[in-house]
Amino acid sequence: MELFAAIDTRSSAGRLTTPGPSPEQLERLLHAAARAPDHGRIRPWRFVVLKDAARDAFTAAAALAKRVRLPDMTAEQLAAEREKISRSPAIVVVGCAVNREQTKVPEIEQVVAVGAAAQNLFLAAHDLGYGVMWKTGAAAYDPAVKATVGLKPDDHIVAIMHLGTRLK
Repeated sequence: MELFAAIDTRSSAGRLTTPGPSPEQLERLLHAAARAPDHGRIRPWRFVVLKDAARDAFTAAAALAKRVRLPDMTAEQLAAEREKISRSPAIVVVGCAVNREQTKVPEIEQVVAVGAAAQNLFLAAHDLGYGVMWKTGAAAYDPAVKATVGLKPDDHIVAIMHLGTRLK
């Protein structure tokens, strides 16, 4: 796909189904994401492909974080929240591990670099023919959710990328 066509036709998917990207395609997507501009070559991005136990831990932490915010949630609502998070064929969490030890590149520039990486991932997935949903929500700001993907409480989840085949 030509670059301007990819930009002009990019849109968030409403719903996704299988198949999702193969392991080789996910590797290619992460490589494209890591080609984002990065002042100071800090490489603050962290890409976590949620599979198996990591996916279960992330889903449970995100649902629990919602229950803490909304304590009146029923068991059925909590189960629905878990299902909603986990139904995508592939999920990549794009995080920013801020390097606070250096003083040359401010935190905001590191976060913006990670946003550019997320956009690269989105456009690359679109180019491969996949639908993408870029999510965040309150779970992205929860320290326990961040911990499930190896981030510190003062780091950032910039995107929770859901990838798969668009439902028509």
